[in-house]
Amino acid sequence: MAATFTSLRQPNYRLWFGAALVANIGTWMQRVGQDWVVLTQLTHNSGTAVGVTTALQFLPFLLLSPYAGLLADRLPRRKLLVGTQAAMGVLAFVLGALTMTGVVQLWHVFVLAFLLGVASAIDAPVRQTFVAELVPAENLPNAIGLNSASFNAARLIGPGAAGLLVAAVGAGWVFMINGISFAATIAALLVMNTSQLRVLPSAPRGKGQILEAARYVRGRSDIVVIMAVMAVVSMFGLNFQLTSAMMARVEFGKGAGEYGVLGSVLAIGSLAGALLAARREHPRLRLVLGAAFAFSVATAVYAVMPTYVSYMIMCMPVGLASLTMMTTANATLQTSVAPAMRGRVMALYMMVFQGATPIGAPIVGWIGSEFGPRWSILVGSISTFVVVVVAVAWAVRNWHLTLKPHLHPRPHLEVVYQTPAAPVAVATAA
Repeated sequence: MAATFTSLRQPNYRLWFGAALVANIGTWMQRVGQDWVVLTQLTHNSGTAVGVTTALQFLPFLLLSPYAGLLADRLPRRKLLVGTQAAMGVLAFVLGALTMTGVVQLWHVFVLAFLLGVASAIDAPVRQTFVAELVPAENLPNAIGLNSASFNAARLIGPGAAGLLVAAVGAGWVFMINGISFAATIAALLVMNTSQLRVLPSAPRGKGQILEAARYVRGRSDIVVIMAVMAVVSMFGLNFQLTSAMMARVEFGKGAGEYGVLGSVLAIGSLAGALLAARREHPRLRLVLGAAFAFSVATAVYAVMPTYVSYMIMCMPVGLASLTMMTTANATLQTSVAPAMRGRVMALYMMVFQGATPIGAPIVGWIGSEFGPRWSILVGSISTFVVVVVAVAWAVRNWHLTLKPHLHPRPHLEVVYQTPAAPVAVATAA
């Protein structure tokens, strides 16, 4: 158990972890409140409108991530985070004020979602790389896992609390609380002991630095495989706020409280996955593909659950598989990339991972509106299964791998290298 929480021995990381937990609770509350307002107050159960809102929130990742990564590699990361966190807090207050005064309209939500996406797109690569300044290099996989644990522990609390608050006092208070929560992160950043930070080397100013990162990624086939798989999964499979809202409201006829509970139960599995990831010293590509395969199976079962309770129970394995996949992909990239290049590479990853959502969310929302909420989940399950099969087949062919199934002592798939230059092992455990 001590190995799971190794990074918390670092004072600066403890500050970051606690503040991030508070801010993440607020973020999850806003996500639930925003989708519910769009679905039930500003439209008549329009999955397409919720999908457009999600798309606008993630579109800036597609447009701005390379430049955000360059900022993360050039500028002081702690100061940059103070600015992005403050901007996101202000946007939450604006949405809260519009909602509480009763003047909020759909276009208001669209504009604020896009602006929040701009701030988040700049924040993401800085946040991803800043953790490397808080802990020794050997603790980085652990710190990344604990960051995910914080995010998903917040998901246990945030959606359920948001559902109850929306039902009791309205969504406006949810947005106001989220605005206040960013003060915790800003305070933690300001009081950190800067002498204990392990400041990463900054990239010097120069031409072609974004293209330099793109060439670096293109030369790493293992990174390309991770990005391709995660882009497809993000595009069609990770739209939980959208699909759960439609399932709760349309398929099962439930209210805001029950919708919020689904997010909290999903977080139980996600938190378990994050804590397991925190114990893992050597994240590998094979686990990314194995978790993606498990995600495709779990979401297929999840989509056909006949009752609200059975659907809620299936949220746990879906959360476990999705979090294992995402955390392992993140840690594999961060621990295998040169420090001066890390911000740009992580920004390119966020561009394909988060930037795929604006493409997929409206499609998934339209499928849910036209063919029913269950198909909005199944499209993600099918697409994830296909991309994993293609990725494994490509790796076997191009990395000259041989796959050997075993039944004892437990069912698993062994990878045998034909050439010593093959990248990280690719395998899926049965």
